[in-house]
Amino acid sequence: MAVLLAFLAACSFALGNVLQQKGDVETSAGTQGARFLVRILSHPVWLAGLAMQVAGWVLQAFALKHGALMVVQSVTTLSLVIALPLGVKITNQQVTGRVVIGAVAMVAGIVLFLFAGSPQGGTSQPGASAWWSAIAGTVVVVGLLAGFGRHRGGAAQALLLGSAAGVVFALQAAVTKVFMTELGHGVTALLGNWTTYALVASAITGFVLQQSALRTDVLASAMASSNAVTLFASVIFGLTVFGESLSDGHGRLAPAIIGLAFALIGIVLLAGAKPPLAAEPIPGTSHA
Repeated sequence: MAVLLAFLAACSFALGNVLQQKGDVETSAGTQGARFLVRILSHPVWLAGLAMQVAGWVLQAFALKHGALMVVQSVTTLSLVIALPLGVKITNQQVTGRVVIGAVAMVAGIVLFLFAGSPQGGTSQPGASAWWSAIAGTVVVVGLLAGFGRHRGGAAQALLLGSAAGVVFALQAAVTKVFMTELGHGVTALLGNWTTYALVASAITGFVLQQSALRTDVLASAMASSNAVTLFASVIFGLTVFGESLSDGHGRLAPAIIGLAFALIGIVLLAGAKPPLAAEPIPGTSHA
């Protein structure tokens, strides 16, 4: 059940990212900051993408309720591969031989990681020290990546901001897993629980960083950095915060690590995708 829900979440995230990217790039390139956010919030295509992202989060949340963090996050990372054909159709993305190889390596790596590693769920209520360490580490890493990203341009900026978003999304997934256990305790309990506010803060931060990365107009690069870091950080959070484990019997740990490495290499290859093809001008029209 968890794997199926995670896959459906990946499909929803993929379509949401493509639609939001389309809305981002159709918004005036010179619009920045709060004005840019106001513009995209009134863009129908972008809003459709937001609806798909919300649907994806709900599916992911229920998957996290029933499955291990490492399993769910590994499957939802496939949203990058699912987004490629959608990007070709909707935003004229280019799928080259490098992109195909990267997609195959990523899928094969994740399948090997899940099959050989057989991640097992740990505790559903991590201790305070584990959370403080995870949150403090996230703040430091995200601050550094976002700071460097602001002073870069093009692909470098997309990779840095996408990586920062990936760390935030990994923490958000970890918090969501705990948040889902509190849903049955009523509104009062939720308002008094730190996970509610951590979830809101991480959602807003990840949203801003991801939209900034998507504005670079290269879907694979923007999503690849985010997905790679989300996957890697989720494995770390699963091991250190929730006490999840990988199978070490019958020599299966090494293949699991190799599978994870293949997945990350595939994502790196996808990050080198070319910008989308320029649209052909319509005869008899002019651009201001």
